[in-house]
Amino acid sequence: MRDLFDRIKKDKGPLGKWAKQAEGYYVFPKLEGPISNRMKFNGKEVITWSINDYLGLANNPEVIKTDGEAALEHGMAYPMGARMMSGHTKYHEQLEKECAEFVEKEAAYLVNFGYQGMVSAIDALVSKNDVIVYDMDSHACIIDGVRLHHGKRFTFKHNDIESLELNLKRATKIANETGGGILVISEGVFGMRGEQGKLKEIAALKENYNFRLLVDDAHGFGTLGKNGKGTGVEQGVQDEIDVYFATFAKSMAGFGAFFAADKDIIQYLQYNMRSQMFAKSLPMAMVKGALKRLDMIRTMPELKDNLWKITNALQNGLKENGFNIGNTNTCVTPVFLEGDVPEAMALVHDLRENYHVFCSIVIYPVIPKGMMILRLIPTASHTLKDVEESIEAFKAIRTKLESGIYARIGKAMIEK
Repeated sequence: MRDLFDRIKKDKGPLGKWAKQAEGYYVFPKLEGPISNRMKFNGKEVITWSINDYLGLANNPEVIKTDGEAALEHGMAYPMGARMMSGHTKYHEQLEKECAEFVEKEAAYLVNFGYQGMVSAIDALVSKNDVIVYDMDSHACIIDGVRLHHGKRFTFKHNDIESLELNLKRATKIANETGGGILVISEGVFGMRGEQGKLKEIAALKENYNFRLLVDDAHGFGTLGKNGKGTGVEQGVQDEIDVYFATFAKSMAGFGAFFAADKDIIQYLQYNMRSQMFAKSLPMAMVKGALKRLDMIRTMPELKDNLWKITNALQNGLKENGFNIGNTNTCVTPVFLEGDVPEAMALVHDLRENYHVFCSIVIYPVIPKGMMILRLIPTASHTLKDVEESIEAFKAIRTKLESGIYARIGKAMIEK
């Protein structure tokens, strides 16, 4: 028998093997100062394109005032205990009611964290006799939730309705044999590539197949649909989404999340989601803060309007200058480039240090080898000047990348 830690010490994983070169700069970087369009990194002011503060609420004076007053009144501990035992308040109920009304559902249920909540909800919604069919590009929280499932599960090709239907036929056959049901899972907005899930086309398949639809709309809530009601409203199929999920960690600039569905489904989740049954309740400061944020989203359409002004300027400017931003039809703006990991490290270092632009980089194993994605998240806090400066910076680094400069620098970095 070997020591459990032998493998861990020898194999750090596809990302962990770069820790010595990357930690503190490429991964676990330290952005400092107020959350905004420009922050401090490594002692320099940088244009920040990697904060999911879509509507610019994180540093809004009204939001900070509400958060502060709630924390001063209740502290960060109240309410103590899980919701079912001692952590339930009228403000939690009020937030659930307002969230449900906003996304046009009968009822809603708060969860402490989006990732944890999605994992637990999937586990609660299905039994071993049921079949899950989910988009292969689904977020990690969905994948981890599906891993808990003891029954059959199938992936369909990303946003490929023909592939989905093929897998629904397989799932139907199995469900008929086991006496179970089918859960289809998609995202409203796929956060890496910025594409909306094909919710309308998925919902249309309900005419021929008996399934329920769960949608993770983390990036669509607040950014799409009338008043930011989400991707289902944007596509006119909110009624066809059986379980709707949104997080407070992006457009709401906080933490926590909620599920919305028919009352009987929400009640089932309340009594069967282990992550909430055995976890401390969402703190009052965040609950009251979320109520304030939701009210601002409802009553201040200029927040979403300004977000899209910046988004359109950024995406149109990139396309006009020959950059490949894929098929994004949301605010998420990926810039696709070719290069290996050392090249990506050299490019990002140059972009941050010499052009003062900070954005997230995505490399293998998240995407195929030989590719990199520079992922930009526009917000209502950004300016057109930010857009112009960033596009000029991207033009400069593309020239260097194509000339082989980053390949040479990257090789030298690794050898060193």
